[in-house]
Amino acid sequence: MDYDPKKLISESFKINGITDVECRSIFFGWVLDSNNCFDMNEALKILYQKYSLDYPKHPMTKVLLEGLTKKNNKRKRKRVPRNNN
Repeated sequence: MDYDPKKLISESFKINGITDVECRSIFFGWVLDSNNCFDMNEALKILYQKYSLDYPKHPMTKVLLEGLTKKNNKRKRKRVPRNNN
């Protein structure tokens, strides 16, 4: 399966001097564009494996790794008890 159909991630690796902030912005666009069409965790794993060996110090590699390590750290709402005074 092509997890990067618009080539947002792959093109980011071709941009000289790209910053962490720019990579995060591209990553966010990629996530929004996915529309839950595929398993995000699987996509991140495949994309990281595809690019991490050739681009180990690239900012997008770091962003992909952060996505992998934070996949199970979803924020949970805390229930705040009401004060019945």
